[in-house]
Amino acid sequence: MAEHETNEALQNALALALVEHPRASLQELACAVGVSKATLYRFCPTRESLLERLQSSSMNAYKLAIEDANLDTAQPREGVRKLLENCYKNKELTLFTIQHWQPELLENCECTKAQEKLDAFFLKGQQSGHFRVDVSAAVITECFHGLFFTMIEAERLGRVPRTRVLTIIELVLMEGVCTTSNSPS
Repeated sequence: MAEHETNEALQNALALALVEHPRASLQELACAVGVSKATLYRFCPTRESLLERLQSSSMNAYKLAIEDANLDTAQPREGVRKLLENCYKNKELTLFTIQHWQPELLENCECTKAQEKLDAFFLKGQQSGHFRVDVSAAVITECFHGLFFTMIEAERLGRVPRTRVLTIIELVLMEGVCTTSNSPS
């Protein structure tokens, strides 16, 4: 496994460990993810640096998920599907961000740009007649986030089967925002 993949796997494992054990020490986190204390200290020497690194990685993963979905050229349903698949790849980081949310993160320029890209995608879908126009594109973006966040948390808690998470989100979002003329029969 490449070093980048190893670091990504370790980050995701640490993010989930912090979600499940929010007050864990670095020693306890190392045990929880199956690495030595020395390995974790090389990765991040302090708990604060670990939290900062995970928050930064989460924002970068979110931005990359949006970029890789090619929302500028994607058809509405395919764009939503690809966006969901991309976001799901780093769901542990998303869960971490939800639990460790700080309002100043909204001031992050990259976060704002990413959100604007989603708004533009949903607006384009409204203009093409694929999405409802009686709710704003910003509201659809918030619905996307809300559904994604709650469903990955429900999966973590065992309330939703992993194999159905993305399908359920897509179905609820698309059936809720589609115009009746574009609803599947």
